[in-house]
Amino acid sequence: MTNSPTPQLDVLAIGRCGVDVYPLQIGVGLEEVESFGKFLGGSAANVTVAAARLGNSAGLISGVGDDPFGRYVRNELARLGVDNRFVATYGEYPTPVTFCEIFPPDNFPLYFYRKPSAPDLQIRAEQIDADAVRDARLYWSTVTGLCEEPSRSAHFAAWEARQRAPLTVLDLDYRPMFWESPAAATEVVQRALQHVTIAVGNREECEIAVGETNPHRAAEALLDLGVELAIVKQGPRGVLGKTRHSSVTVPPNEVDVVNGLGAGDAFGGSLIHGLLHDWPLEKTLRYANAAGAIVASRLECSTAMPTAAEVAALAEQTASEAVNV
Repeated sequence: MTNSPTPQLDVLAIGRCGVDVYPLQIGVGLEEVESFGKFLGGSAANVTVAAARLGNSAGLISGVGDDPFGRYVRNELARLGVDNRFVATYGEYPTPVTFCEIFPPDNFPLYFYRKPSAPDLQIRAEQIDADAVRDARLYWSTVTGLCEEPSRSAHFAAWEARQRAPLTVLDLDYRPMFWESPAAATEVVQRALQHVTIAVGNREECEIAVGETNPHRAAEALLDLGVELAIVKQGPRGVLGKTRHSSVTVPPNEVDVVNGLGAGDAFGGSLIHGLLHDWPLEKTLRYANAAGAIVASRLECSTAMPTAAEVAALAEQTASEAVNV
């Protein structure tokens, strides 16, 4: 972290970064894979890359180990257009590595190597650059960063600095293997929701957050906690966006899925872009859906994030299919 003056960023995110190791053979288990590709990974890192690819200035608050993979992560963030000045090095833990298996169209097992902890969970409250958090046009956090200390306290310190300013987003990104129990996650997530203005997650993540899987009831429960915009991803049924005054459901894009793991992060990066540009909710969600579909049709995640032209081309194909409820 740094105390030097920081130019205002369009988006500042806090959360996971690491190395994704993806098999180059599709449809077989890891025990049979013969070659792999190495890519920048971690949800928050991927979201910032996606936002940067669309032309926004983006930075990441995170941590890496004092090892070759940590140097790779820092360098790759910079190469892909993300400000890495807030990525600290923690020598106690190695940079996380995540393996996956690829069984299209909908089975992508993940194997996280983050024990006993990970550098991105070592961020302390006193290391948060409060000015950078406060000044960012949009601030993005994930539920994973709340799963243990000291990261949890750092997140709440950042929100205290942010003071629930507009475009304070929580990605409900619930990973059960990082939590001692669903109930423990629910308690922390409910506290976190009191500090944000936008929440985004799928139906299972909404169940952890507010005890509801029905998209409309989940969105209403999020709004009741003070969120101004609730976004519920419904898989083949599309995406619901709901405010106090409007509700929009956008259908999914049909693509041949290669690897669905990066789709949610691409969705997040495009969502950020639409929010920063004050697009109508229907357009914002339609473009976010398109971005997610594009990445789902590609093998990798971070380096697969689409350009604005690619997103627009697919999104405009479905412009007439949006359903306003």
